[in-house]
Amino acid sequence: MFEQRLQPRNRVYYGGMVAFNDRGSTFACVVRNFNMFGAKIEFEGAALVPDEVDFEIRRKGISCLARMVWRNRDEAGLVFANVHETRDVVPLAWAQKLRETERTNRKLRSHVDQLRSEH
Repeated sequence: MFEQRLQPRNRVYYGGMVAFNDRGSTFACVVRNFNMFGAKIEFEGAALVPDEVDFEIRRKGISCLARMVWRNRDEAGLVFANVHETRDVVPLAWAQKLRETERTNRKLRSHVDQLRSEH
């Protein structure tokens, strides 16, 4: 196969996480090769995941938006957008709780606006 990458990737064995649907759906994955521009990942059901996902490697402190450029049943190739290196990656449970709180806040604001308009 012809190598199309501009930057070589290192072979690695990291645990990763792919999330979509506002981080409501997640899959654990194994990162098999990696550089700051993309990665090859392995997980069951790669064909069922959308083209754009949130991707996280907690061990490396990386969280970013990623786009799948190829996939088969158990593997996928990712290209990263807006890579953020952080000292502490926000845990997925916190991100889910934040989204839930934001939804509740929007509903409450809407209700307050409705009550104000009635008076």
